[in-house]
Amino acid sequence: MQSNHNTSQESTSVLQAAFKAWNNASLLRAARLRNKRFTYGDQWDDLIVTPSGKVMTEKERYFNDGSIPMSNNLIRQLVKTIVGRFRTQYLHEETPDTPLAEAYDNNQVAELDSRALEEFLIGGCCVQRVDRVASTAGGDAVPVVENVNINHFFVNALSDPLGRDCEIVGQLHDLSLAALLKRVACGSRRKAEWVRQLYSDNAEARMMATAAALGEDGHSALNFWTPASEDKCRAIEVWTLESEEVVVSHDRDSARVDVHPLSAMRRLRRQGNLDLSWDVATAWHCRWFSPMGDELAHYKSPFPHGLHPFALKFYPLTDGEVHSFVEDIIDQQKYVNRLITLIDHIMMASAKGVLLFPQNALPDNFTWEDLRTVWSRCNGILPYAPTFNGEKPEQISVNNTNIGAYEMVQLQMKLLEEISGVSGALRGKSDSRGNSASLYRSETENAVIALTDVFDTFNAFRRMRDRLLLHT
Repeated sequence: MQSNHNTSQESTSVLQAAFKAWNNASLLRAARLRNKRFTYGDQWDDLIVTPSGKVMTEKERYFNDGSIPMSNNLIRQLVKTIVGRFRTQYLHEETPDTPLAEAYDNNQVAELDSRALEEFLIGGCCVQRVDRVASTAGGDAVPVVENVNINHFFVNALSDPLGRDCEIVGQLHDLSLAALLKRVACGSRRKAEWVRQLYSDNAEARMMATAAALGEDGHSALNFWTPASEDKCRAIEVWTLESEEVVVSHDRDSARVDVHPLSAMRRLRRQGNLDLSWDVATAWHCRWFSPMGDELAHYKSPFPHGLHPFALKFYPLTDGEVHSFVEDIIDQQKYVNRLITLIDHIMMASAKGVLLFPQNALPDNFTWEDLRTVWSRCNGILPYAPTFNGEKPEQISVNNTNIGAYEMVQLQMKLLEEISGVSGALRGKSDSRGNSASLYRSETENAVIALTDVFDTFNAFRRMRDRLLLHT
């Protein structure tokens, strides 16, 4: 196995392409992070520019204006409603085929799919990995399904909704040293020692040098090169679709067609009974790299399907762009928050129970503190001596909240339903009081139509995953 200084140009090019693919998805990860913040209630951290030119968060701006920013998280409830509908309508009604039933049960696929759907709604993309590992009993390898964090995933720019233009795909791993050695050492103690030395011999400086060689300063994309925890080892798994010359043989006696590497041409010619032809075939190759640029392992796809182990779906991929369900309703959520904050600020700023008490009407031997104590009691008695001009205490309570803000909140919540497609019927509410159960069922079915595209797209992803699972 070669060291970093002798790594082939081909391996370097593959690692560079992997970093480029991960770096090109930075906007997608940033948009997903914003969507996730809004989904889980952190809805005031968008940056704004004040009239004075200062950049600050919306939360800071409201605090500076003396208001308390408030959130009424409607997005989370919409996401939970869709996931709940998916569980009820699809997971509870489905019975996987017998070859998949055991794998579904062992991997708790229903739970994984529910979380993958939530990720799909938030970020517009979902990725699952279908791999195989040796069973604990030492028997045959068993299929394993895992959800892949999009922050640790990369793929070339796609424009085909079915992903048929995928040419490079991979995953960033944070593994313990023992787990990494099990992945890449292939049972070789000598190779395991070499890998162990790589991760302990001036690793950080070599990682920075590798990043600089690929055109980065090492600090602008640390999430690609460094693990989240210091006790883990970062490894970069890269799958590439590569072409190679092959020989296609046709056995005239058995009518069998086989594909062989080009190096087998001379041996096949000696057999005499074969029709041979030259061709170009594509195959998926997997390489594992250290963040220092060392190629830890290289092999062809070991799966019967001959593909990479990832099932992936990006939505909707119009012109290659990703736009999630949550992205469409953030503006309405922000406006609802602003209106609620405005109402709260007006109510706090309005006079409520303020007492105007003439100074010359203060009873003898009374202090203003005594007056406040008596006035706050429900059965208090306050001596009062009116002056000649008839001045008397007066309590002021002003209601300035009826400025149309309540109606605007209702309008925005209605727009939220219209834009998201999650109507009251879908959440178990019905405007048709006293009507029959069949009418309510019809309202619910009509409400689901608005989400059919989301459900069908996600189910297409699940079928892609099941095909990998069936042949793994």
